[in-house]
Amino acid sequence: MPSRESYEVNKEEKPLVQKAKREANQEDILAAALGMRMGPQKPSATFWQPLKLFAYSQLTSLVRRATLKESDRTPKSEKVHNFKVHTFRGPHWCEHCASFMWGLMAQGVKCADCGLNVHKQCSSLVPNDCKPDLRHIRKVYSCDLTTLVKAYNTARPMVVDMCIREIESRGLKSEGLYRISGFSDSVEEVKMGFDKDGENTDISVNAYEDINIIAGALKLYLRDLPVPVISYDAYPRFIEAAKLTDPEKKLEAFREALALLPPSHSETLKYLMAHLKRVTQNEKFNLMNAENLGIVFGPTLMRAPNLDAITALNDIRYQRQVVEVLIKNEGALF
Repeated sequence: MPSRESYEVNKEEKPLVQKAKREANQEDILAAALGMRMGPQKPSATFWQPLKLFAYSQLTSLVRRATLKESDRTPKSEKVHNFKVHTFRGPHWCEHCASFMWGLMAQGVKCADCGLNVHKQCSSLVPNDCKPDLRHIRKVYSCDLTTLVKAYNTARPMVVDMCIREIESRGLKSEGLYRISGFSDSVEEVKMGFDKDGENTDISVNAYEDINIIAGALKLYLRDLPVPVISYDAYPRFIEAAKLTDPEKKLEAFREALALLPPSHSETLKYLMAHLKRVTQNEKFNLMNAENLGIVFGPTLMRAPNLDAITALNDIRYQRQVVEVLIKNEGALF
């Protein structure tokens, strides 16, 4: 009959034996996944530890995508992944097909906005469901508009919201608003502040007394967008709408053109036009009417897509007219 002491020892050893068996099973599964042939003498625990860490990180990523609800897979505003060729360190699996990514260099592509890792050949099959991660967004200016609003989970870019709020709080009656340029070094300083501190950037009167600096920072942000607020796809429809002479047909054509804008672009344009309408309501003080603002914001909000120099030059007057119509009919169009 076993003694009480041996019973206690066996009781303590049992969980340890079960743990060892579980770890052995995990190692066998990991070896099979990596295509490794194991001999009778298995490697030590120090050999398995880094492989387990890699496998865990990859499986976590795969599970994250596999367990997305169907509603999450259909984003309110589609965004294409920004894939770049990437060299991965250590073993990696494609997050689309779940196959191993072979090679020592340039094994696949990685989305610069959300960090998704896939084979190059799988990149064209991935749905437009990019959900940008702030860890991958290195700057605010020159960042794609949709990417920025998705990363910060906002309706509009923070630069637009913050600058307009500041201008409306103390600058609507400033003579030559948006026409007079702010000191370029100070405008660049505001840009660097947004790139570094984001929504924590101080653009108050204590930091920048001249409101033209804030107006200049807003115009610079809009000019620096890789895809303008009035996107390249919608550009021809806006130009054609501006050429129409019949008032009713013109407004209908503008509505159809606005429907072509991505949601984040449409929301930004709507907010900006409402602001510019309020600027014109203070024309008595700031001397800025819809026509003047059209001259300023036409080339800022629109850029001709791959057109020759002559055509682009001819479009300038229509760009002005587009902004002028949007301001004057802000209430009817948005």
